[in-house]
Amino acid sequence: MKSINKSLAIIGLLLASAVSAQTANNAAAVAAPATAPTAAPMTSAEVRKVDKEAKKITLKHGEIKNLDMPPMTMVFKVKDAAVLDKVQAGDKVMFSAEKVDGVYTVTLIEAAKPDAK
Repeated sequence: MKSINKSLAIIGLLLASAVSAQTANNAAAVAAPATAPTAAPMTSAEVRKVDKEAKKITLKHGEIKNLDMPPMTMVFKVKDAAVLDKVQAGDKVMFSAEKVDGVYTVTLIEAAKPDAK
């Protein structure tokens, strides 16, 4: 009977230790500062059309990994309409896109760097 009581006591201590450790881990997770979201990766593209009035740009782009999107040509809204003054059809660009309020949106666009040869 004493060995059963000792076994139960040991099991009780192990369970209490596990619960205490889990509680400490949860408290640490809550207390940890939130990290800033990572910027969307850049994707290469060719500008096909710029529609300043509608604040849209048509891009023939490579894979957009953060959106799980294969290469294609599609129309995007732009976060900042001023970027449309800096690009024109035929330009090679690098851009980032995200889904903002359910709409695929270009959040950053810049001229592509020429290939080093």
